[in-house]
Amino acid sequence: MTALINLAENIADIQQHIAKAKTSFKAPQQVTLCAVSKSQPAEAIRSAFEAGQTIFGENYLQEALMKQQQLQDCAIEWHFIGPIQSNKTQQIARQFDWVHSVDRLKIAQRLSDARTAELAPLNICLQVNISEEASKSGASGQELLELALNIKQLPHLRLRGLMAIPAPQQDFDAQRDQFRQVRVLFEQLNSHGLQLDTLSIGMSGDYQAAIAEGGTLVRIGTAIFGARLPKTSPDSD
Repeated sequence: MTALINLAENIADIQQHIAKAKTSFKAPQQVTLCAVSKSQPAEAIRSAFEAGQTIFGENYLQEALMKQQQLQDCAIEWHFIGPIQSNKTQQIARQFDWVHSVDRLKIAQRLSDARTAELAPLNICLQVNISEEASKSGASGQELLELALNIKQLPHLRLRGLMAIPAPQQDFDAQRDQFRQVRVLFEQLNSHGLQLDTLSIGMSGDYQAAIAEGGTLVRIGTAIFGARLPKTSPDSD
């Protein structure tokens, strides 16, 4: 019961901060909270779900599949937010509702091919490496338009927007500056008629700055669940 109460309080606190940020910065009316549950046990996800959280993000495929099996009775919307290996696309395409981390046409094509016709189109965000960090996945800003136009043509996918994980910044204005760059790219894509509606930006340490720059989906892990636990199951993702 204690875990449920703490998670409920954490989720409510974040929702209050989201509401305050929306008001303070005249942000989008709809900001979705995705609870990042990587390395968290299924029991913690169930507790968060019972507290009203229905959208969860996972980074590691095998870990996520085990949790999905344990939580089949929960009406969870599953988001895949980690790097994608080509040999994992089939299961990702069939087991998730959203994929935030597409940065190559090859991966998008494989996801489209694997998404079965009886399922709704798979919601896709393109990951952009806004900080141009060699250690991070993501397409460059220069690649985005061609990539987006090609993915828009694929069956079984619905291109929704952009995702980014900028380099960590402590200063609020510096955080906003990085997210502003993502928003500008988002607006440029929409100027070409792509009709994107999702900016997946902002995590526990910077989500208020992300909302200030038009973020519509924030991915929060630590502020909900606390520090991540070590992975207890092997996963080659």
